Amino acid sequence: MHVHVTCEEGEAKFWIEPIVALASYVKLSPRQLVEIHKIVEDRKDEIVREWKKHFGKR
Repeated sequence: MHVHVTCEEGEAKFWIEPIVALASYVKLSPRQLVEIHKIVEDRKDEIVREWKKHFGKR
């Protein structure tokens, strides 16, 4: 399970399970990646819930 994050400066892909981990990124600074990682970590439960709702319980 993963989530894509896109902003004006670039984009990133984070694995959500088993732990939140950066998979790839383009044009983002280390500082931006740390900030995005924290947001994804803080909202992990919501992301998982919505992912399962959208894609079904695979």
